Amino acid sequence: MLFTYLYKNRAEAAGQLADLLQAYANRSDVLVLALPRGGVPIAYEIAQRLNAALDLMLVRKLGVPGHEELAMGAIAPGGTQVLNDEVIQGLGISKETIDRVAAVELHELRRRERAYRGERPAPRIQGRCIILVDDGLATGATMRAAIAVVRQQQPSEIVVAVPVAPPDTVAALRQEADAVICPATPEPFLGIGRWYEDFAQVTDEDVRALLERAWQRQPAPEAP
Repeated sequence: MLFTYLYKNRAEAAGQLADLLQAYANRSDVLVLALPRGGVPIAYEIAQRLNAALDLMLVRKLGVPGHEELAMGAIAPGGTQVLNDEVIQGLGISKETIDRVAAVELHELRRRERAYRGERPAPRIQGRCIILVDDGLATGATMRAAIAVVRQQQPSEIVVAVPVAPPDTVAALRQEADAVICPATPEPFLGIGRWYEDFAQVTDEDVRALLERAWQRQPAPEAP
């Protein structure tokens, strides 16, 4: 089979996604939330094209010790915690184990929050249409965690927008988000980077630069 890329780079992927998201353009209630780090360049371009506000969805999956890809929950800044009771009860995971894993992930969340956001307060989510963006999905575990955390804050709608993901992951996310926009669902999947000609690593410095550029054009949210 002849090998072909789907996207030249994240900018091209963002353009295709933005075309599919035009129904959300120029709406004051729309907030684009990027999953760092790879989702930030794509979310930046989408927010520009939609004339929408941009911010971060800082969330860390709570992986089962020894099987970290399996999520037993998720944690977000401000103390928001979402637990997967089915996994926890099925594996007999203790509260002490959950607390230990959560402490480690909360430390990393706070590091990223300081590095990316500084003193800027988190945006209001309640009552808004939230577009969650990443540069691709494999299992979808992190995105499912992000949906759960956002859902707790009572948005009007949750839209997942990613350039590429396996068909079964997209099908599963459609049960949890209000809409899933994913223009490419190749099989076999073989990993996100397989579908980009240029899949360069996104650094903390890249994230900060894009956020600062976006935030210069939009007012800071009111502190809660």
